[in-house]
Amino acid sequence: MELKKIDCDFTVCKVSDVNDIDMSRDFYFIGKTDEELSLVCRTEDTPKSTVEREDGWKGFRIQGTLDFSLIGILSRISGILADNNIGIFAVSTYNTDYILVKEENYARALEVLSAEGYKVV
Repeated sequence: MELKKIDCDFTVCKVSDVNDIDMSRDFYFIGKTDEELSLVCRTEDTPKSTVEREDGWKGFRIQGTLDFSLIGILSRISGILADNNIGIFAVSTYNTDYILVKEENYARALEVLSAEGYKVV
């Protein structure tokens, strides 16, 4: 399986109003529940009026479009990283999964996954 590095820094934050999010940007994830409005975006695109934020994330995605019948892909990756004391923040889209790790763990995460047979591009 191929993992593609994403060459930017990410921020995970909470915002109070969806209108604070610049929807014209090319990379962001929004999650809304009855308790919060969360945003993952490039750090430089983080709204100024966040409720809470955590910077310092780097990411990669599983290349290609994943069929919904595939089982355990994210579980296997997260398990490998957990076994190496690397926490993740995962986001899934219709096509694939994105995995974010803290910047200080990024190189080691990719090394560990490479050692387990993942191709990192």
